[in-house]
Amino acid sequence: MDFAGWPLLALLAGPWGLGLLTALARMRDLPALEGVPARGAAPRVALCIPARNEGKDLGKALDSWLAQDLPGLRILVVDDGSTDGTPGILADRGARHAGRLRALRNDHLPAGWLGKNHALHLASQQPEALEAEWLLFADADVQAPPDLLRRAFAFLDEHPADLLALVPAVDTESFAERVFLPWAFLGFLVAIPFRRVPVPGAWAHCGIGAFTLVRRVAYDAVDGHAGAPMEAIDDMMLARRVKLAGFTNRVALGGPGLHLRMYHGLGDLVRAMRKNALAFPVLVPLVPLGLAGVLGASLAPVLLALAGHPGAGAALWAGVPAAMAVVHRRLTGRGPDWAWAFWPVNGFLMACGILWALGDRVRGVNHWRGREVRL
Repeated sequence: MDFAGWPLLALLAGPWGLGLLTALARMRDLPALEGVPARGAAPRVALCIPARNEGKDLGKALDSWLAQDLPGLRILVVDDGSTDGTPGILADRGARHAGRLRALRNDHLPAGWLGKNHALHLASQQPEALEAEWLLFADADVQAPPDLLRRAFAFLDEHPADLLALVPAVDTESFAERVFLPWAFLGFLVAIPFRRVPVPGAWAHCGIGAFTLVRRVAYDAVDGHAGAPMEAIDDMMLARRVKLAGFTNRVALGGPGLHLRMYHGLGDLVRAMRKNALAFPVLVPLVPLGLAGVLGASLAPVLLALAGHPGAGAALWAGVPAAMAVVHRRLTGRGPDWAWAFWPVNGFLMACGILWALGDRVRGVNHWRGREVRL
């Protein structure tokens, strides 16, 4: 028997096998919101939404939040210099729902801020938000069922927390979205040990751009977004700072009712990686290792076959979509997608995003939605 390829088998198949089992276990551990609770006292909630050129999705998202059956909800949308149809959508919804929704226009980004962080900070300082017991931060493309907030507060009644993140379902339409996003979600599951998130003193924490609900007192205790104005991964780092301040963080399943289309096609996907792939400066020197890792992991089935283990390569190629199917079913309620068979191409997409991000970091900028911010 030829043992020459066994080290490569252990190097590639071992981590993949452990990762897939971890992802499946953590998806199982993710608690779900319960059914529709009885109507009780309605806490005061300020929903803060940053919007920059979100005309494709903003209307549907706002309509879903305006349909929430929580009387204490007020919605604040910061139009962060949009040049598309966003202002018109906000004017229309604001006129029809003047008592519940208010839009603010901001055309100036102060030095030392990223755009989204500044927009959320502006929203959090409005009278409606200052009077609220809870702040909800959600991206401008997120849609929610009418009972979502009541169910979230019912969950908090049973599982008290100061910051609750809900994992949404992700809608995918283009081929690139269908191949990449369910695969990338496996990585999210591996990275976040959900059982450890509420444990005091544990490193694990979780904030999610689609839905991060935080007590006003906890938000103020860490100086809110003003406490980390240049943090690109603002949702996760807000959860980290809140937890380090001694508050409780929890995470639960929001999908399939809570859902969004994160990106519209291949270009959006790569531009998002350009913004986030090297969010932490410590990652920049590790780019060569990161590129080798993502390309090696994606090409693992081919490398295994070339090393004399075609069976292991085929099993891995099929095993990744099989794990994606289990996760996708619970998250979205939908079945598998034939496009997942092409998951090895994702390494090349990630490599493009990492290299683009590296170019920005060398120039000392962060780029998102047509805006460059000096780091």
